[in-house]
Amino acid sequence: MMMNNHLNTPHLRILLIKLRHHGDMLLTTPVINSLRQRWPDAQIDVLLYEETRDMLAAHPAIGKIYGIERKWKQLGTRKHLQKEWQLLQTLRAQHYHLVINLADQWRSAFVTRFTGAPVRLGFAFNKRDSAFWRFCHTQLVPVTNHKTLHTVEQNLSILAPLPVPPLPVVTMSYSAQDWKTAREKLTARGVDEHYVVIQPTSRWFFKCWDEEKMAQTIAALRQDGHTVVLTAGPDKKELAMIDRILAASPQNGVVSLAGELTLRQLAALIDHARLFIGVDSVPMHMAAALQTPCVALFGPSKLTFWSPWQVNGEVIWAGDYGPLPDPDAVDTHTKERYLDAIPVDAVVAAARRYL
Repeated sequence: MMMNNHLNTPHLRILLIKLRHHGDMLLTTPVINSLRQRWPDAQIDVLLYEETRDMLAAHPAIGKIYGIERKWKQLGTRKHLQKEWQLLQTLRAQHYHLVINLADQWRSAFVTRFTGAPVRLGFAFNKRDSAFWRFCHTQLVPVTNHKTLHTVEQNLSILAPLPVPPLPVVTMSYSAQDWKTAREKLTARGVDEHYVVIQPTSRWFFKCWDEEKMAQTIAALRQDGHTVVLTAGPDKKELAMIDRILAASPQNGVVSLAGELTLRQLAALIDHARLFIGVDSVPMHMAAALQTPCVALFGPSKLTFWSPWQVNGEVIWAGDYGPLPDPDAVDTHTKERYLDAIPVDAVVAAARRYL
């Protein structure tokens, strides 16, 4: 009852904390959307790692985004601590009523406690079974069934103690300017509004498919008359992979915007595409969120946790075509390509079903 008293204020202020990678940030949006639906006038702020800001920067329900720069560590101890202290003081000055800590770091727990919010929710992670973790939160939500839940459902379970019905919708937001920029890049390369986006790369190469197979898939799409736009992150290894695919692909009707787009511009590009084909990476989750028809190639990641949520399309799982290692046993720096068991015709057939 006390909790409800704190949350019945007309000027409710909420802080959500998640310190993870880009994809993780996108999959927090159902929590944000649920809070916004329950409290239309609340101030909802987010604390994240600065490099992931793009995932949430255009979300209409979010007020302020506070970023932690990983580079602070390079400033030397004194300056680093100054930055951390400034952030803590700023957050405390917001007088939040509710802090939702979706993160599992000690740092996130300390920030949660320091805000002084009367309602502070966190997860009862086994690895954080300590007096300090309990002290930092007013209530801990069990994670006993998390092993069987998708990441979206895991995140939404934090709302159990609140009078908030879960809204399991992932939202990828971008601005009109983001689409304008993406469209200008397409026009400059002679691409009209009818195109297929293929993102063959991931930060983790063990999640990628064979370049030759990707080129054969592109050739089949070109034969059907489709224009193909290749995208990738700016990393040198990713760009080199795109070059190898381009070299083996038809020379016309295939263009690359690899390394040229921000994540929000990429979202706009995917949103206006006829089809998205990609591996297990952030753009795949973006395509699912945007409801763009999607063919997702999936390897040894945990399908239960990370399959594309609300996907309008299908997931082709390498495990249906050959043995896969246990996800927890994968060496992330391996040269192994676990997706290579997936045949070209399976991907082309799936693509044709959606085009």
